[in-house]
Amino acid sequence: MVSIPLSLSIGVVVLHAMGFSLNQLSIAGFVLALGLLVDDSIVVTENIARRLREGLTPRDAAIAGVEEINIAVIGCTATLLLAFLPIMALPEAAGAFVRSLPLAVVATITASLVVALTIIPFMAAHLLPKSAQGHSNALLDGVMGVIHNLYRPALHFALMHPRKTVFAGLAGFVLSLGLIPSLGFSLFPENDSPYFLVEVQTPQGSAVSETDRAVRYVDQVLSEYPDIEWRFSNSGRGNPQIFYNEIPPEQISNVGQVYARFHEWHRTEGMAKIEEIRARLDQYAGARINLRRFTNGPPIEAPIAVRVSGADLAAVTELAAAVELIVRETPGTRDISNPMAERLIDLDLNINEGAAALRGVPAGAVDQNLRIAVGGAQVSQFRDPTGDAFPVVLRAPREDAMPLSDLSRLYVWNGQGGALPLSDISNPQMEAGPASIDRVDRERTATVSAYTQSGYLISAVTADVAERLEAISLPAGYTISFGGQAEAQERSFSGLGPAIMIAIFGILAVLLLEFGSFAVMTVVAFVIPFGIMGGLIALWIGGESLSFTAIIGFIALIGIEIKNSILLVEFANQMRARGRRWRKRSSARAKCGSCRFC
Repeated sequence: MVSIPLSLSIGVVVLHAMGFSLNQLSIAGFVLALGLLVDDSIVVTENIARRLREGLTPRDAAIAGVEEINIAVIGCTATLLLAFLPIMALPEAAGAFVRSLPLAVVATITASLVVALTIIPFMAAHLLPKSAQGHSNALLDGVMGVIHNLYRPALHFALMHPRKTVFAGLAGFVLSLGLIPSLGFSLFPENDSPYFLVEVQTPQGSAVSETDRAVRYVDQVLSEYPDIEWRFSNSGRGNPQIFYNEIPPEQISNVGQVYARFHEWHRTEGMAKIEEIRARLDQYAGARINLRRFTNGPPIEAPIAVRVSGADLAAVTELAAAVELIVRETPGTRDISNPMAERLIDLDLNINEGAAALRGVPAGAVDQNLRIAVGGAQVSQFRDPTGDAFPVVLRAPREDAMPLSDLSRLYVWNGQGGALPLSDISNPQMEAGPASIDRVDRERTATVSAYTQSGYLISAVTADVAERLEAISLPAGYTISFGGQAEAQERSFSGLGPAIMIAIFGILAVLLLEFGSFAVMTVVAFVIPFGIMGGLIALWIGGESLSFTAIIGFIALIGIEIKNSILLVEFANQMRARGRRWRKRSSARAKCGSCRFC
């Protein structure tokens, strides 16, 4: 119990010194380390207790126990550290996002090694009861009985049929690799919490009252479900930041949000309920309503995002419409958004710059006069007897809105002090244009985004969309690329390959230095495929995908699973070095396996 608070406190100090805070991932790192940091102390204490049961004094048992196991403990900890250290150097936003997790594990595990080899033997020599010499206890006897009755016969059978056992294990590993296509890949798993968010967006330029009408409809629909515990609504702006990777929208009249929580969350029933709510929200006309759950990881624009880039805005709009149609026809997509499809009515003055220059009209004079005529300009202030001041605004006479035909009666002053009709140098017309023009790398870009329906993997739907987009013939100078999760996944997974190779070769180097034999190194590392097999089966049973965090877990698993192999092989080597003789090799291996299992 001493190693837990000491190691965790040292880890927190190191984390603070490195400039990290206690957040969701760093705490997850400490929780993960909690199950690992006690391993060294348990192994050392168990070895000392075993020497006590053999009849040694507490002091001699502590010295002999540490001398017997210190190399193995150091090797085990080194393999763990080499599994987590490459994760600290992962690139891009996903690497920065998870960096506090491996740092917390590395700092805590290193501290646990120091505690296990110094403080734990000292305390064991003074605190372990002397009455334990040559004796066991009821609990240990029960555990040993299970080992003798179950584990040892199974181990004996495997040792009697080594080739069959190895072939069966490798066959299971190869078969488990067939689960990878069905698991699929993702960046980060969906947050398994009862909270969800409903985003409401009305057409550009809509009044807050219209947005509020849509938000109230959403609130009314949610109120009809008794298992939704509470709701929090906003119209004309987004909610405050309610999740660590959610960036609230600015105060805009056509945006609203409803934040809600289920009383309890059960994945199967909950997703069915969410699909039912989505179907009802889709019945509202005049607003785009998107119900979504929170996802882990750094923020992305949308799970599926297709970018169309080019110079001419009309061509980009046409290509974006074709992309939108393909995405909409792809199975598994929902809530498709194409910003180029949202058109605004703009006033295009169509100024003849050559004619304006010949007549002496200065640059900007037309815009200035039109702004004064339509919007008005403050020319003075009126102060009433009570001292309140009111602005005096000069504008063209009109009742409510100025008709387009009235612009022909406006005059523009030239540089010589003369006035000429606006119609002489301009042909005002109302034209439709995109609501917004975005640029990526200084190039005009339209991003068609979409979400996935329940039961569909984002990577599979994205691959389907990419295959369908190959049918589009692109003009010269125009490109189609993927953003969203596909882009983030490509950048994040690109750093995992080197991290895996560094972890594997670093661990193999430690094994080679510790045992000095390629054969023994191969035996110890042979456990890696079986750990991967167990991880893939666990993901398949749990219905999870091969996400960024799952692959990080596999990297860490390499160090964790080799730890047990090191202890077993090191113990067998020590028994051989002491001259222990058994009549049969299988008995020797079974004895070592039973001791290390306990």
